[in-house]
Amino acid sequence: MRLGRITGNVWATRKEDGLTGFKFLFVQLEEPTGKGTDTQIIAVDRIGAGIGDRVMVTLGSASRFIMVDKDLPIDAVVIGIIDSIEEESR
Repeated sequence: MRLGRITGNVWATRKEDGLTGFKFLFVQLEEPTGKGTDTQIIAVDRIGAGIGDRVMVTLGSASRFIMVDKDLPIDAVVIGIIDSIEEESR
């Protein structure tokens, strides 16, 4: 899993049949400190994240299994909207 911040929407009226109804978002990946990286990805969102939200994203082949009965052609999915992060200092 990675952390990121939603920076925008991607609109695609024509797409693979299995992707109909999904929302696509631009996600700027971040370090745990909140500092942005140079990497921006497009992720599927089924939980209602919006621009400015800090999110957890899963990447890679595990992402395509968000539907129990389908193997979808996606590489990133938003799996949580972050309320806060608490890290123990050492």
